[in-house]
Amino acid sequence: MHKELPTYDELLSRQDAPPGSSWGLWGQGDVLGCLNLIDRAATARGVAAVLSHDVFALNLAMEQPDPPLFSRARMTHEVTWLDGEAGHDDALLNWNTQSSSQWDGFRHIRHPVHGFYNGVADDDHGMHHWAQRGIATRAVLCDVGRFLASQGESIAYDTAHWIDPSVILDTLEEQGSSVAPGDVLLIRTGWLEWYLEQDEDVRRDLAEHTRAPGLAPGAPTARILWNLHVAAVAADNPALEAYPSSAHFSGDQIRAFVSAGRYEEFFVHFALLPLLGLPVGEFFALGDFAAACAHDRRYEALFTSAPLNLQSGVASPPNAIVMR
Repeated sequence: MHKELPTYDELLSRQDAPPGSSWGLWGQGDVLGCLNLIDRAATARGVAAVLSHDVFALNLAMEQPDPPLFSRARMTHEVTWLDGEAGHDDALLNWNTQSSSQWDGFRHIRHPVHGFYNGVADDDHGMHHWAQRGIATRAVLCDVGRFLASQGESIAYDTAHWIDPSVILDTLEEQGSSVAPGDVLLIRTGWLEWYLEQDEDVRRDLAEHTRAPGLAPGAPTARILWNLHVAAVAADNPALEAYPSSAHFSGDQIRAFVSAGRYEEFFVHFALLPLLGLPVGEFFALGDFAAACAHDRRYEALFTSAPLNLQSGVASPPNAIVMR
């Protein structure tokens, strides 16, 4: 664990900032959060992980999922002619930056009590900060789906199945993987591969009534992810955590969490993005990369991501690749 960073439980006891937050650890005006952990050493670890020079793109087709989940509009791709029919231009209509592979930026989720990450004003955040920094570090795959299958356990892909966050640590141990500060943690559940094999009726039902497995909400998930001191976490499912994350709670339980200010207990995004400043990736296409890792049991790679240089952008396709 990085000596200069507090544990999650130490963050929970803070008196100088919102409890459970990393606010101020990288300066009062910081807009990068845990991406600050990507230093030269982290990038060098990524470069050192390149042995076979195999490259894997982690970006789902922009038209997928289809139909879009969460009631988002379907994108229209319009190809137009240039004057004199000299060639073409593209136009993307109704395109939502969070409809396919994506980074959730710090404008995506506002904490109900404390606001946006680090107390920075809403429109002072934006994907352009991440884009101008660039992301190049080591990735560590955590193949939860394959690990659970090896233990005789299955994930119910068409439900809001909770994955206990301790499985992250169990999977890393079984793989023989270690995580260092500034790494990107890639969590494969197998959901995306399952989804792409479903027929139109199943996909339409999921679009109208979105549900998907993922990490259980709550402080244990935030604790494990923070204490690993990763620069970012990304998964192959729609929300990293199970969705709807509140499916396992009664209305009275949720009201009790709200009354106590424990919003992360039913939606851990409230802890990860606005409090901890931990970037969250969703719909990452990890299947081919994971298969290669399982083949030779090497789970590390050089990871690069070039988010959109979009002023005040809320989210972005990751434009991510790994080389191993």
